[in-house]
Amino acid sequence: MTTTANWSYTAICTLWQRYPDRNEYGDTVGYDFPVTIMCDYQGGLSKRLGDIGAEKVVKNTFWTEFASARTGDYILIGESSEADPRKAGADEIMQVIRNADTFDRLADDYIIITGV
Repeated sequence: MTTTANWSYTAICTLWQRYPDRNEYGDTVGYDFPVTIMCDYQGGLSKRLGDIGAEKVVKNTFWTEFASARTGDYILIGESSEADPRKAGADEIMQVIRNADTFDRLADDYIIITGV
């Protein structure tokens, strides 16, 4: 962990990575064991109802050096050993953005965005 990340990523979150395999309907077949990562986070907006239905909007934004998160994985603020991310109350990752490590040039930073 870089010195900047060590200073700023002080929260523990739990991440479940989905298996790459799919069933005959295209649905994921499960998730790997939960892992804890160091991060920081901020709450965001929630579901917005409009004239033509509901729209997905940002729920939480996480900042971390954890490089393996992908769209479709699940993340939870805090620690959990629950095997099913939905039972644990985790949120689905909608997007992962990679940013340069501006100060140390040792490990890139990632922005993880969840939605509802």
